[in-house]
Amino acid sequence: MTIALPRRISILGSTGSIGVSTLRLLDETGVAGRDYAIEALVGGRNVALLAEQALKYRPAITVLADESQWPAFKALTGDSGLEIACGEAAVCEAAGRKADWIMAAIVGIAGLKPAWAAAGTGAILALANKEALVCCGRALIERVEAHGGKVLPVDSEHNAIFQVLDQPERVGKLILTASGGPFLGRSREDLKAVTVEQALKHPNWSMGAKITIDSATLANKGLEFIEAAYLFDMPASKIDVLVHPQSIVHSLVEYKDGSTLAQLGPPDMRVPISYCLSWPERLAWQAPKLDLATRGALTFSAPDLAAFPMLRLAREALEAGEGMPTVFNAANEVCVQAFLDRKIAFLQIAEFVESAMMLAQLPSIPSKDHASRDTNDVTMTRALEIDSDIRRLVGELFAAARLRA
Repeated sequence: MTIALPRRISILGSTGSIGVSTLRLLDETGVAGRDYAIEALVGGRNVALLAEQALKYRPAITVLADESQWPAFKALTGDSGLEIACGEAAVCEAAGRKADWIMAAIVGIAGLKPAWAAAGTGAILALANKEALVCCGRALIERVEAHGGKVLPVDSEHNAIFQVLDQPERVGKLILTASGGPFLGRSREDLKAVTVEQALKHPNWSMGAKITIDSATLANKGLEFIEAAYLFDMPASKIDVLVHPQSIVHSLVEYKDGSTLAQLGPPDMRVPISYCLSWPERLAWQAPKLDLATRGALTFSAPDLAAFPMLRLAREALEAGEGMPTVFNAANEVCVQAFLDRKIAFLQIAEFVESAMMLAQLPSIPSKDHASRDTNDVTMTRALEIDSDIRRLVGELFAAARLRA
């Protein structure tokens, strides 16, 4: 299969770490403006960076999600002649514009609707938004495929599996690797006094605040665990996690014949992005190289589920199904923000998430009459309803905890 050039690409979340890395890759390979044209750039609230990107790449449309920053964004783009817009509806409209390749990298549940819109375009969907798959499961993949597109995983772990998974029916186990975050080796007792600043110091990766905290609690690996089940159509019993502090082996596939295949690379998100961008080919660029002779030892160990229970809770959510992964995700998002705002302690993230999962009253699956429109659309709507309910529930749990204090 040969890629037809030029390709029109959209980047949803262009001001986040994945979006910035994608644009940087286009610059470094020299293909921006020659082999690729930018259809849409969508940013959150970083108006200065979004305006800079818009003026440099001159996409067909640039959208700012945060309406409160609209006057500042208009002032920065001035008389450039660029088409600009703002707000949630504009974000979804931009995501649904015809393109050949769409990077879905808006963080959190805010990325669900745009990813869903992008899934209906027939484009290759480079998926970096975990929540879209965690909350909608196979429905998102089915929507992409029904419109003639394909989902390509951007997360380094799933991208690694995608690269070495050639005989799914002969797989014994998928093995995701985890860096262990900044608190690897710490006991639960050690984690009682963890500060926000300490949790934001990831040893290997440069990421946004939310995903960095998720890495520190292992919630990020829990979300990836759920994603892997949907992406590769594997039961929880055939997915495992290994702690690998060096972040060189990104994931492994164990086959029934005793062979285990792994994908290795430096901890640089441009590598999996480049694979998605050029798939099914491989992009020739000055990629960072892996020198194992000088890299030193690579180590592996089992995760400590007593100190980091979020991984256990993610597995339980996947096994429960029926909206429980959405409960896990929503409760975690609220708790992470509360921790970043210094309203709850580090260990309370998992405690409140577990309480929410125990107390969640999930709506019943819609009847066929209720789902007379696209069943997948009902699935997305249901996911958003659960998300809203759980956010309210966690708020009530916070209030009850304050009363007891």
